[in-house]
Amino acid sequence: MLDGEPLVRWRWLGDHLGYLADLTADHAVIALVPVLLGLLLAVPLGLACARFPRLYQPLAAVFNVVYALPSLAVFVVLIPYTGLATRETVMVPLTCYALAVLLPTAVDGLRAVPEPVRQAAAAMGYGPWRRLAAVELPASVPYLIGGLRVAAVSSISLAAVGALVGRGGLGYLFVDGFQRTFPTPILAGIALVALLALATDLLLVAARRVLAPWARGVAR
Repeated sequence: MLDGEPLVRWRWLGDHLGYLADLTADHAVIALVPVLLGLLLAVPLGLACARFPRLYQPLAAVFNVVYALPSLAVFVVLIPYTGLATRETVMVPLTCYALAVLLPTAVDGLRAVPEPVRQAAAAMGYGPWRRLAAVELPASVPYLIGGLRVAAVSSISLAAVGALVGRGGLGYLFVDGFQRTFPTPILAGIALVALLALATDLLLVAARRVLAPWARGVAR
């Protein structure tokens, strides 16, 4: 940044609105698809852990170790298998990170159904699958959405690191601004990441209110 230069070049932002929109869309795909995949894996794994409690601690320990691994190091390790500058290099670790967050919430949600409720459903003729669809999964929605909020915001933040291996959505703005000593892209990237995280969180809060209006105080 040169002396006397403004912190933000508004003209640059105006000239690059399409570019910024494309990076934001790419960032949303890279960050949020892994969260959806993590959810699709967390529900059956959570169901298995709820049915067979001995599975939970080993699985949770494995995913906790994965979550503790530095994201950039994992990206680099995957490059020989998934390629440089590919979405998969970033999305595979993000899916594992999301699963590490969502598995405990899925288990907690499925365990939250009181046993008398399960017994009442069985007495009404509900088989295991019908009871799961009509009783257990709806009861776990507040917990799952609480986990989704954490996983989504974390994934949106971590996805920017992918720019260092050639695929990071809004992370390009940080790299570009740093290399050119030009703060405008960096500040734009920070603002857009924050707005994307806020919009995603608000959408999930709205989804919880629609899907589980009875659970005002659960998993906030």
